[in-house]
Order: sequence, then C-alpha cells, then structure tokens
Amino acid sequence: MNAPLAVVTGGAGFLGGHLCRRLLEGGFRVLVLDDFSTGDPASVAALAEHPGFALRRHDITQPWPAEVGEAARIFNLACPASPAAYQRSPVQTTLTSTLGTWRALEVALQSGARVLQASTSEVYGDPEVHPQHESYRGHVNPIGPRACYDEGKRVAETLCMAYHLERGVEVRIARLFNSYGPGLRPGDGRVVSNFIVQALRGEPLTVYGEGRQTRSFCHVDDTVDGLLRLMDASIEGPVNLGNPQEYSVLDLAERVLRLTGSRSRLEHRPLPADDPKRRCPDISLAERHLGWCPRVTLDAGLRDTIEHFRRELTSAR
Repeated sequence: MNAPLAVVTGGAGFLGGHLCRRLLEGGFRVLVLDDFSTGDPASVAALAEHPGFALRRHDITQPWPAEVGEAARIFNLACPASPAAYQRSPVQTTLTSTLGTWRALEVALQSGARVLQASTSEVYGDPEVHPQHESYRGHVNPIGPRACYDEGKRVAETLCMAYHLERGVEVRIARLFNSYGPGLRPGDGRVVSNFIVQALRGEPLTVYGEGRQTRSFCHVDDTVDGLLRLMDASIEGPVNLGNPQEYSVLDLAERVLRLTGSRSRLEHRPLPADDPKRRCPDISLAERHLGWCPRVTLDAGLRDTIEHFRRELTSAR
C-alpha cells in the first residue's frame, strides 16, 4: 500500500522545509506546492532524492494540480511571513491567505483530507490583553501596512471554521509565534536573522523604536513538533504554538552580540506603524490537548542558528 500523501503549501520556505523532512521521516509521501516568491528550492534540495518527495512550482491561488486529490493531510503554510516580504506584495499576500486557503479547503472537501492552517500571532494585532489566549479576539488595524497579513490570516481562520461547521471538513488551526532556527535566509526581514547577519558582518544591529517591545521566540524544531501533534489531535483550534518566555528586542540584540562575539553597535530607527508592543502566548491549550511545550532554550536555539548563518555567509563569499 502506498504511503499517505501530505501536501505542504509553502513547503520550500523556512518552516516548510523542516516540516517536509519530519513528514518523510514519519512515513508520509510529501508533495510541495510553492510559487518561490519567498521560498527557495534550495530549502528542500536535500530531500529531492527521496522517492516519496515531489516539488511543484505553483501559486496556490490558482487551481491545484490533480495529484493533490490523493492527499490525506494538507499543511497550508503558504504566505510570506516577514513584514518586509508581505508589505512588498500586499495584494498577493491577501489572496494567498484567502483564495489559497479556500482552494485548500475545496481540495479537502473532495479528498477527505484534514487541513492544518498555519495562522499567526499577528491575528492578535497590537494586543491589549497579555499574555494572549486563544479566546482573545485581537486588536488589528484592518487598513494598516500589516493588514494584508493580519487580516488575511484572520479570514483564513474564518474559512476553515466555516468549512468545518457547514461542510464537515476536518481542520486544525495553529497560531504561530516567531519561529526561528537554521534554514532562515539572510535578508528575510525577521528580527532573529537580521540581528545575527548584522552581527556576523560587523554591521550595526537595527533596533526599531527603543527596543522595549517584546516577542516570544520559538525554535523551529519545537514549532514543527507542535504542528505535527496538532494535526493528529482531536482539537480543531485555534491553538497557540509559541514559547511563553518573553524577551525584549534589546535583550535579543544583547544575546546575539554575546553569542557571536560581535562588537557591532545598536542603531535605533523609528518604530514602524502598528508594530506590536508586547507579544507572548498563553500555551495552556497546547499543554493540555497536545502535551506540547517548547524545549529549546533561546540561547541554545540562537547558537545553532548562528552556526547556520556562519556557514551561509562563508559559502557566499
């Protein structure tokens, strides 16, 4: 009997590459759909020789290839994840989260697949409740510069629950908080990769505002473990997947400087519009229903991410 098929949209991205490897190790066949707007085939190059792996260049807002009809699982990860990327293409970002999610759900309706929607902590906007529990409805500016991502993901969650309640599609919704780790690329606009690359190059670390805004950083190994547990769990969600340890941006910068040995200075720039002041998940649902909590400490995760970038920057010379 053939192994079950898992479709991973956005599978050539940072998180998708790690997820594809784990799925193959778990006995799935894997089909990646990615338009490479922010993903890179190099992210999954090591998987190309695996007999159960296939990669298709495809915009998920367009009709999906017929082979997805065999899917048992659909992990919908497609969408730019860093502000620099999604603000360059706000229309396509919005369509990817809305029209792309609708196409995933239509495939699932026909194939009987279960869909896991990779949502985001950004649905909470600049939160007025702290820490953020899944019952919090958020504080989002629907016409601001981040809205294409924030509101696109909120609509994607709405579509998932509508298809579940009206049409019986099995769905799972994960709200992800700042995943990082090896596989990030220079220049992708995320704060962890920005700081590490700047530190290794001896450039100033760009800190927006005073750097007192807080974030929760979850190592990619923990994130992928949470996604796999949620896909197999009985709770639809949404479920927060993030590290409940809260760090200021200044604290992150100081840790990167210490761990890299860099003498880079900090360079402060104006805080972008609608930038969240505090971000930290309540993960009690994930602990209770998934038996999940992050295990990789920030220092340990930063060390292996720094080594990844050392190799990347050395090979690029």
